Amino acid sequence: MTSTRNTPARERGDDALLDAARECVLAVGLRRTTLTDVARRAGVSRMTMYRRWPDMATLMADLMTREWSTLAFAAESDAVGETARERIVDGLVRGSRALRRHAMFRRVVELDPEVLLPYLVDRRGSVQDAILEHLVAAITEGQGDGSLRRQDPVLLARTAVLAVHGFVISASTMTGADGDITEDALDDELRLLLDRHLRP
Repeated sequence: MTSTRNTPARERGDDALLDAARECVLAVGLRRTTLTDVARRAGVSRMTMYRRWPDMATLMADLMTREWSTLAFAAESDAVGETARERIVDGLVRGSRALRRHAMFRRVVELDPEVLLPYLVDRRGSVQDAILEHLVAAITEGQGDGSLRRQDPVLLARTAVLAVHGFVISASTMTGADGDITEDALDDELRLLLDRHLRP
């Protein structure tokens, strides 16, 4: 994942086409969306779409990168705290909750969850790589101000992201139907888990 400021889609002014793709995914799901559907919704020719994206996999990769990275970096910039550790933890908890609630992410989980599986068991995506890059820099800063324990920043960042994965993907399986365990309670535990993991 790269920052939305640097993705090829943003540089080439393709936001309107990606917006159309997002609306198609929200309407019928990722697997049922075609380049023709996106072209029709965007009001452009199929050839316009094919010149930009040779297939749906490429289009969906650009769309997911834009959506997830925009969300992740908004959570990072909104994070609050007096120390680097507090800001890291707050940003990760905010990002986790925002992604769980993101309309397109929820639609993918509901209709096409297998799309996410490779990024959980086989390889990292560009969004994960960009988050890790930012986390490593923030952790290094926190080690400098004494708020984070001394450990390889890459190892700490990857461990934190692994912890967050579960709270993003599986939180709905752990909240009680009768309200005994709430999303807020899980987020509080994630905050505590991350803080204790990173604290000196």
